[in-house]
Amino acid sequence: MYSRRFLLILCCLMLLATQTSCWSSKEIEDLALYAGLALDTGELTPTEQALEEQGATYPKRNKITVTIQMVPANSVGGIESSDTSSGSPYLNVTGTGDSVLEIFRQYSIRRERPIIGHHLKVIVVSSELLKQQKMNQLMDFVLRDNDIRPSTMVFLSQGRARETLVSKEKNEIPAFHIRDMIRNQKRTSKLMDPVILSKMDALMYSKRSYALQNLVTANGEVEFSGAGIIKGDTGHWVGMLNQEDTECLSWLTNEGKTGVIKTYDWNNQPMTYEMKAMKSKITAVTDGGNLAFDVKITTEGRLSETWNAEEYPSATKHAQKAEKLFKEKLEQMMQALIQKLQSDYKADVAGFSDRLSIQKPALWRKSEDHWDDVFSRTPIHINVDLKITDFGSFTN
Repeated sequence: MYSRRFLLILCCLMLLATQTSCWSSKEIEDLALYAGLALDTGELTPTEQALEEQGATYPKRNKITVTIQMVPANSVGGIESSDTSSGSPYLNVTGTGDSVLEIFRQYSIRRERPIIGHHLKVIVVSSELLKQQKMNQLMDFVLRDNDIRPSTMVFLSQGRARETLVSKEKNEIPAFHIRDMIRNQKRTSKLMDPVILSKMDALMYSKRSYALQNLVTANGEVEFSGAGIIKGDTGHWVGMLNQEDTECLSWLTNEGKTGVIKTYDWNNQPMTYEMKAMKSKITAVTDGGNLAFDVKITTEGRLSETWNAEEYPSATKHAQKAEKLFKEKLEQMMQALIQKLQSDYKADVAGFSDRLSIQKPALWRKSEDHWDDVFSRTPIHINVDLKITDFGSFTN
């Protein structure tokens, strides 16, 4: 009987031991969660200048300005910064120095709760900063920090990166807004697949050139507009693709399946083709030992809009004429992109290296150490097959 009681008590104690909480746990109310991170060229804010005038400084060089977006604002005691209005659901805090980690630690002597990056959603890097510093220098801390998830998305900004983390909408958190805008890829190919930290780490390690979606801001609103190119061998920003170029890049890499092509008809009236299906194929070919690429683009879609009210768009001869014009327009767009990549930037961000490494591995091994240079001198032939299969709804 006593042995049964002893066993029962022992089992209860063992069960209680499994229900204890983690010894190293931290209450979320005692932490400041940040969802956005912006990196700019070093420029002291008015608050920083005033504090330094009173002796609040430490040995540093003002190479980089770091802004974090903490949410919600009451998680940091309801203290508001000069960047936010009363009742804002977020709080932006900025620091300047030459070490991201050191700047983060400086926040600890300005705020009563330590910051933590478990919920970091987006990182925005100024293109101006990337002209001065290498991407691997700027990303070193966030890649080493175990708090930051490798699924965090990285973007570029044409202006100050911190401005992308400011919104005029009362209940909007900019970091979440930027993340959620990616959902509109089903409507337009001007939105690229986001580059996440884990993918960027691989790109930087392999010294491959790549493109990042670009953000522009005006009057408290943010817009995806084009893409910036990061040169693989230097890690610096070297140039920008406009919205049409970015759309073509998405089609060329098979990341984009939708989008519109606008051109002008035989009466100089605008007409618009909407893609319903799209596929591209890159083939590496050798002719007499010389490398070249054949690009085949196949698309079907709808004539969704025409301003030519005098002719019926479904007429066979008019459909064929329209297909020819849209085909020529798409070829021109693709040639413009290839021209920029090969001549202006000398950077392969469209995956030609991937196709070569799969299709002709021996040739790839000979050129991978100086691939961007080889790519810039390689002929690329574009072939477009475009079909109009739908004319929408109309009364005639």
